[in-house]
Amino acid sequence: MILIKNGYVKTMVSEDIDGGSVLIGDDGKIALIGRDIDAPKDALVIDAEGRLVTPGCIDAHCHIGVINSSMRWEGSDVNEMSDPITPHMRAIDGINPQDETFGQAIQGGVTTACTGPGSANVVGGTFTAIKLVGKRVDNMIIKDPIAMKCAFGENPKGCYGQNGKKAPITRMATAAMLRELLFKAKRYLEAKESDKEPAFDMKLEAMIPVLRGEISLKAHAHRADDILTSIRIAKEFGVKLTLDHCTDGALIADELAKEGYPAFVGPTFGDKSKIELKNKSFTTPSALVEAGVDVSIITDAPVIPLEYLPMCAGLAYSSGLDYEYAWRAITVNPARAIGISDRVGSLEVGKDGDLVIWSADPLRVLGAESYVTVVNGKIAYSKE
Repeated sequence: MILIKNGYVKTMVSEDIDGGSVLIGDDGKIALIGRDIDAPKDALVIDAEGRLVTPGCIDAHCHIGVINSSMRWEGSDVNEMSDPITPHMRAIDGINPQDETFGQAIQGGVTTACTGPGSANVVGGTFTAIKLVGKRVDNMIIKDPIAMKCAFGENPKGCYGQNGKKAPITRMATAAMLRELLFKAKRYLEAKESDKEPAFDMKLEAMIPVLRGEISLKAHAHRADDILTSIRIAKEFGVKLTLDHCTDGALIADELAKEGYPAFVGPTFGDKSKIELKNKSFTTPSALVEAGVDVSIITDAPVIPLEYLPMCAGLAYSSGLDYEYAWRAITVNPARAIGISDRVGSLEVGKDGDLVIWSADPLRVLGAESYVTVVNGKIAYSKE
């Protein structure tokens, strides 16, 4: 049992509490939030001394664990490039929780990540949502599967079409291959539901949760036309969708607002390493929010190391994004958009005891990191 007292508590669902306290029970869940909470017997008491206290940060799109630190090719399990269509790949079979990036993320105040296969393939496999503390991925899972990765634009073309011998060579082929998979999966599901059991197909089995609306298509798309192609296909098949990267989002913000799909914006810090990133800007989140789009900020780690997620929110804030919204974009927004807000993303009674006491406000102070990070009601990192 842990009592954090005398903090400036941002719950993300109600007014901030100056001089606030958070009590986390022995079950690892938040038991009480407010002022002047008496410490139960045997509780560990942490005096925040006026420091900012927030929910643990959440990245809705990264590759932590499937790309390992400082290990070059041997450290990457992010793309199964033997086939452009691999929906049956599962992130949980490629995540290495022993990688040093997990501890670095916790020190940076990031406690939850949605991680999985990369974007070389038209369809790459399923993402999972995990806590960033643990030795065994099976014990770290919040929800699995959480999304099915698909990709548009330069990446699948560059991986398979660069020699002009294997599809996709064009954007048209990328869209056609995704459609073909969805058509086949739809017929496969219809046959199963009508008791005409088809021959087992692991790829099509993996697509059933998408067609049933249990998980979203997670669409890697930077350029405006690619973003709109992902929406076109999602609407054709009536499936859920998230707009991941959404680099050109500001150019079509009014159109995206009409459609209502959540946008995961980033990675924005760093070099414009390919043509479709030419409009990359920290002003994009504010432009999308002003148009009415639901925005989360992402790192695409290791493109940006995961511990710098709060810094990215701070750079968006300094580029025009509302301060309160910037905090929402790395806490409650991604939790809601990826379907785990019943457990994380805000400080509420009954939710997981994941929170950060900050050394300074990371949205306003460059280099600020965690003073204490708590995950599942246990101290995962302490500066002292």
